Amino acid sequence: MEKELNEETAFKISIKTLAGIAALIFTLVGMWFTLQADISEAKELPKPEVSKMEFQMKDINVRNTIMETRDDVKKLEERMIRIEDKIDDLR
Repeated sequence: MEKELNEETAFKISIKTLAGIAALIFTLVGMWFTLQADISEAKELPKPEVSKMEFQMKDINVRNTIMETRDDVKKLEERMIRIEDKIDDLR
């Protein structure tokens, strides 16, 4: 049941399907050129500067988050110990 493709093989495609394929190709090409233009524009823009103050504030924020997480872990550890003690008492 396999059909072999050769010079005499014919395909039937409607005008509507051809128009849809053409529209898809034009859309993709348009998107490609728009993307390339955006990339070129982005290359010409100045690089954003990270000020020393901004870096310090982000660093402080990260450190505070780490400390809060550490405190939360300690609280959870204490709760786990109490729960384990209660389970041991029930046995």
